[in-house]
Amino acid sequence: METNPVVAPTRLPFDAALLDALMDDARLDVLVVTSKHNVQYLLGGYRFFMFDTMDAIGLSRYLPILVYPRGAPDKAAYIANPNERYEQESRGFWPATIIARARGTTDAMRFCIDHLRAIGADRGRIGVEAGFLPADAWALMARDLGSATLGDCVEVMESLRAVKTPAELALLRSASERIERSMLETFASVAPGQTKARIAETLRQREVANGLVFDYCLITTGRSLNRAPSADTIGDGDILSLDSGGNLGGYIGDICRMGILGEPTAELVDALDRIDDIQQAARAAVAAGRQGADVFAAVAGRLATPREGALSFVAHGMGLVSHEAPRLMADGPIPYPAAHRDRPLAAGMVLSIETIWQHPRLGFLKLEDTVAVTPEGCEGFGDAHRGWNRAGA
Repeated sequence: METNPVVAPTRLPFDAALLDALMDDARLDVLVVTSKHNVQYLLGGYRFFMFDTMDAIGLSRYLPILVYPRGAPDKAAYIANPNERYEQESRGFWPATIIARARGTTDAMRFCIDHLRAIGADRGRIGVEAGFLPADAWALMARDLGSATLGDCVEVMESLRAVKTPAELALLRSASERIERSMLETFASVAPGQTKARIAETLRQREVANGLVFDYCLITTGRSLNRAPSADTIGDGDILSLDSGGNLGGYIGDICRMGILGEPTAELVDALDRIDDIQQAARAAVAAGRQGADVFAAVAGRLATPREGALSFVAHGMGLVSHEAPRLMADGPIPYPAAHRDRPLAAGMVLSIETIWQHPRLGFLKLEDTVAVTPEGCEGFGDAHRGWNRAGA
């Protein structure tokens, strides 16, 4: 077992009192955190560069584990890959115990179990991230910790992350602004005959050039409602939607903007204005102390079925994970309970607000905005150029 020179942390990079309270409410004695995003959060923004984009190695995979006993951060441990010793030397990790010896899932979990036994935390209620714990590591815990009760701690960690710090907000703001800049540069490069795949690749290159890690691009052209990059081409007068996620320091920017190769018709202008009207109504209902349900009440009267196509509206939390707390709708595209719909929003929460009109004649029309909750209302990130952007200009 390897340890830091400092026996106990003097300042933790997260709200330990809040985490302890959340664990107490969930009746958890210790957390065994295994997702890269939550390990990053608890370690103050650190993510191991070698496995940033892929976890697989050999016959197993990289599995970072952070052990956090409630009320006892001095007994915490970080189980890491041997090459993370270099990171420890460069930046230092706050847990007093660093075990940088794990090459795969089962040896990482064996080190974790040994540490749980060493601190007397092997017989209580252990919180794990069920969706982020490989089956072989789970089986090892169930076999070797028969006296313990395993429970899911995903919602505990989501609640801990729900209100962003100023540094987190700065990353989310910059990520959104860089995506929008990349979209404008991509719109400017579009020419008749280009394929959707080429346009999406241009956006990827621009996001990377603007300092982002590219996640995805959903793209439509013309009247098509198909959002996959493909060999379909764009022609004069066609509309173009770019919906992209890219992250900065692990924090996700996610916006959608519309372009057109030519000039929009009056009907297209009116259609996008209707979408923006819904967006603005939703945003006007966002403020610290307002309930999540207020956002949906504000747009309910504006979502009447149009004469053509279908309108849909979604609002969800954003941060290290797309669709994280606050979770506001149980009937959205991602299945989860709307645990925060009837609770007050808090300053520092971040929402994605999106309205889609799938129009059989005009095509796919969408605006998606990322907004941060403030005491007085909300602040949009990457919030310009929300109308028709001229492609090829």
